[in-house]
Parts: sequence; C-alpha cells; structure tokens
Amino acid sequence: MISSLFLYSIMSKIIPFKAVRPVRDKVHLVATRPYYSYKKNVLKAKLEDNPFTFLHIINPEFGAAKKTKPNSPERFEHVKDRYQDFLKEGILKQDDQNHLYIYKQTKEGHEFTGIVCGASIDEYNKDLIKKHEATLTSREQMFTTYLDIVGFNAEPVLLSYPHNNEIDSLLTEYTSGRPEYEFTTTDRIKHELWVLSEEQTKKIQGSFEKIEALYIADGHHRSASSAGLKKMRETNNNGRFPNEDYFLAYLIDEEKMKILEFNRLIKGLNGLSENEFLNRIEEYFTVDLLPGQSKPKHQHQFSMCLRGKWYSLDCKNSIIDEDHAVRSLDPEILTQYVLSPILSIHDLKTDERIEFASGVESLDSIEEKISKNKFDIAFVLYPVTMNQVKKVANQNLIMPPKSTWVEPKLRSGLTIYNINE
Repeated sequence: MISSLFLYSIMSKIIPFKAVRPVRDKVHLVATRPYYSYKKNVLKAKLEDNPFTFLHIINPEFGAAKKTKPNSPERFEHVKDRYQDFLKEGILKQDDQNHLYIYKQTKEGHEFTGIVCGASIDEYNKDLIKKHEATLTSREQMFTTYLDIVGFNAEPVLLSYPHNNEIDSLLTEYTSGRPEYEFTTTDRIKHELWVLSEEQTKKIQGSFEKIEALYIADGHHRSASSAGLKKMRETNNNGRFPNEDYFLAYLIDEEKMKILEFNRLIKGLNGLSENEFLNRIEEYFTVDLLPGQSKPKHQHQFSMCLRGKWYSLDCKNSIIDEDHAVRSLDPEILTQYVLSPILSIHDLKTDERIEFASGVESLDSIEEKISKNKFDIAFVLYPVTMNQVKKVANQNLIMPPKSTWVEPKLRSGLTIYNINE
C-alpha cells in the first residue's frame, strides 16, 4: 500500500512570477553581490561611484549625517523607500506577465545553469524542501520583520534537485537563443538571463512535478523567514497577499553546482607546545610531515599547517563512524577529536579563536596569515559531498557550522520577488 504522504511528495511545485528587474541598459550596474560580502572600503567605493547599484537600496542611509539603528524597523522603512525610488526613476521595472527565468553564471569555465522561480512555503513546512542547517531564532525574526516591511526579496534561496535528463534538455533548448541579459562583472564572472514564455514555463513546471524533493543548498535563514512571514500574517489576520505562499528561489541540478570546503584557522595552541600538540593529535590521527603546502586527497584526511610546517592527518579507523550522517563528516570529526578536546574550542559560532576560510581562498593566502602570526594553525578539509548533505537532511539532522561553501553565489537585485503584488 502506498501512503498518501508518498503520493503527495512526488512533486515539487514551483511557480512563475512577475519579477521586478533592472532595465537592460543598467542591469550590469544594478545587480550586485550581497552587501555583506564586500569589505568596508570596497562597499564605500561602490556606493560612491555607482548611483544605480542595488547596494543603495540595502544601504539607504549612505552618506547621511543621522542614521537609524541597523536592522531596526526604521531602517527597513528607508530600504522600502529607496526601493520605491528605483522604481519611480525607471531603474527597476516589473514584468507584466508571470514568467520563469533561466539564469546562467559562468565562472572560470564552469557553467551554473538554473531556474529562478517561486518555491512553495507549504512544501517547505512539510519538509519536502529539505534543510540541513539550524536557523538562529533572532536572525530569523529579524529577516521576517524585514520582509514584512520592505515587501520584496532580492536574493534567491539556492535549492538543488537530483539530476533529471528532461529538465537538462529543456534548459539546453531554452538557452540556445539570445538572452535578455548578458554581462560580465569585474570578478570575471559572466551572467546571462532568459525570460521564458508561457509554454516554456509550463513544460518546466511539469518536469519538476516529477521531482520528489528539493534541498536547500544555501539560504536557510531566507527560506525560514519567508515561512515565518506567512505564519505571522495569518496569525495577525493581516489579509492575503498574492505571493506570500512562495519564496524567491534558484533551482540548480545538484551535479552542476559546486560544494567547496570551509577551512579552519586557529589562534593559539591552548597552552601546549608544538610537540605536545602533535603528541595529542597522534592519539586519533596518523601524522606525516609534508614537504610543503597540500590539500587533502580524500575524505577523512586533513592537511594541517602548524606555524609554517605542513602535515597530513589521516583519521584512525577508531574515530570514523560511517553509520552516522553527522559524526562521519570531516568537519565534525575535527571538532570532536581536535578542536574541542585538545584546543578547548567548543562553540564554533562564538569562539573568537577560530575563523573560517572558504575553499576559494588559496593555500598561499592561508599560509601567509600564519606567517604573519595572525593564526597558529590551519586545518584544510576535503569537501563534503552532496550525498552527505542529503543524508543529513533526509534524517532531519543538522550539519556542523561552516561545513560547506556552495557555488554559484547569486547576485542581488537581478530578479526581485514582490511579495505583496
């Protein structure tokens, strides 16, 4: 007998929407990386030099003598006002009809191609959109308040789906023509966007109805806050809003996206000498001195730079629990057998002795930080696989903090989702 839940789950419901988009001649000036990804001096320069960047909406008080409190309702009201200014000035326009959109990002020869759409909050709540990360309640509430006031979402949640030949063929066919947008940013990444017709949209929707589940790859707080907004408005009887049942999402084939590692940089040896530290490490790992910098070659192997010297650390079989979705992950193994018991780093989110470097940062850069005495140790990890992420999500477990760096990193302001109309 097939359960009703199983019957319900053999589908992923996505919807077209009327995107608010930059006009064609200004798209390369409007679309931006998220503001938090910029260093302060770079952010200041962009705001000074580019009057069209979406960063002006997110930072509406740039240059103002008096400023409201960050993340306050008053600040969010200013964001809303600046957004309305961009609409009035014709920098942004809303499409007349509902569409799905195909966005392709080409970085260092690798093509990331996926679909921009509305993803179902109902499916999110029923765990048909699967999570692997816990959200902080305070941050989730802040984002919910933000969405309620500004009324739009400009940064898609990255969702992955299992490889599907039918969807792959449609994407290839629909991207064979000239895109609506085509531009390259100063980080040498090429961006292309296609606006799909009604017929093309229906074919894509039909194909996704055969996908059992979607997985959040990046954007747990954004999806949680969208679900929180719908719940809050229902609780407060605030009325119905046309697009509140969905959230802005970017769907990509799990085989096409990239998962890179998050490396750990540590200040101090917790009072141990180098030899004492190495002796403690050898309780759990086979330690070999390396001739120079090197990345790990496989899972359950780490590369360690200890005050300029490089070592490989291979996990002993006694510490590998392959039957457990979380305890088998290298980030968790490192915490349980090195960071916590030897270095007394128990909370990776709050301890000031640890910082993280994504897999896009070079080993030269990591080694330089150690040579300048900013850190004493660096642990370089082997990337977590998508199968490992799915195993954690399917068991309703939580990944360790900073386990994955996922690409593509999407642009803000390219396709804006209007929640209220």
